[in-house]
Amino acid sequence: MIEEVNIQVLPEVASDPAALRSWVVEHLHLAFDPHEIVILKRSIDARQKQVKVQLRLWIGSSEERYIAPNFEPNYRVDSNIAQKRIVIVGAGPAGLFAALQLLRAGYKPIVIERGKDVQQRRRDLAQIHKAHIVHPDSNYCFGEGGAGTYSDGKLYTRSTKRGDVNEVLRTLVHFGASSDILVDAHPHIGTNKLPKVVAAMREAIREAGGEVHFNTKLTAITLEADKIRSIQVNGHQEWLVDHIILATGH
Repeated sequence: MIEEVNIQVLPEVASDPAALRSWVVEHLHLAFDPHEIVILKRSIDARQKQVKVQLRLWIGSSEERYIAPNFEPNYRVDSNIAQKRIVIVGAGPAGLFAALQLLRAGYKPIVIERGKDVQQRRRDLAQIHKAHIVHPDSNYCFGEGGAGTYSDGKLYTRSTKRGDVNEVLRTLVHFGASSDILVDAHPHIGTNKLPKVVAAMREAIREAGGEVHFNTKLTAITLEADKIRSIQVNGHQEWLVDHIILATGH
């Protein structure tokens, strides 16, 4: 037997599995002994003096076992379509996720980023505070991971028409984010953890057969018969391309 219920409890109950189970047994008067309790959704209600936590629970008997949604993405380049040169401009969230989606479809992504990788960015950010020096291509806005990487970018949206948000969250967990983001109403990874997640995504792209190039700035696009023929990077290098994805915020 299974039940899904919405409850409101004190923070100390919500954070303690044993206390939560005791609360469920005492207050819900279930027709079965709760063998497994899984938090499906969690949010904080701070409108009153006494803060409460709202939970949606999956409660199962000893005969039932909660099975989390399966998420095992297959990132690989299909040799039959690898000849297509698809360049993604920008290694922020849009660029990294675009690369992963291309890999799931078998295409080889080539990501170019005007800034530095997420580890090198940290040094340039330190220079902003210590010496008041701003690197034009490696700062809070530019560099691997995008603007949110070092400003604790939030992971929630009011939009319901922009794809499967849960798949995005499961992807982030797959690359090292806490599974708490799957249940929190207003999730965020945290600036202390996000750089490692971003780096893991980049390495997965490379290991699957994609490319990621830093310090590589798009400076021109060449058209031929209304189609993109090539791009210019860093003011002098010409790359032949078939398609471009502009994953930039500017």
